[in-house]
Amino acid sequence: MAQPFIVSIPHKLGKEEAARRLKAGLGSVRSEYARILQINEEIWSGDRLAFQLTALKQQVSGTVDVAEDHVKVEVMLPWLLAGLAHGVQATIRSRATRMLEKKTTDV
Repeated sequence: MAQPFIVSIPHKLGKEEAARRLKAGLGSVRSEYARILQINEEIWSGDRLAFQLTALKQQVSGTVDVAEDHVKVEVMLPWLLAGLAHGVQATIRSRATRMLEKKTTDV
């Protein structure tokens, strides 16, 4: 049975900018983790991304919901990957935070 986990990442970008940055950053995730995961489906519907991927030959599904002040990532891990949930959560939090960091050009 799949084991769900949720990661919430705060931001101050607003919904549109956060979604734009996440969409732009997904390409780098795809290439950086190509050895261990393959994204099979990526469907944006408004501010929600539904995805399915294969990680270490296991099927994983989840959603990403973009709000004005946070992004919520919910992932369903098969029991074989559930033991890795803590490390996966940390990786998701780190990558998403980097994608959402406010870049300042003020001097």
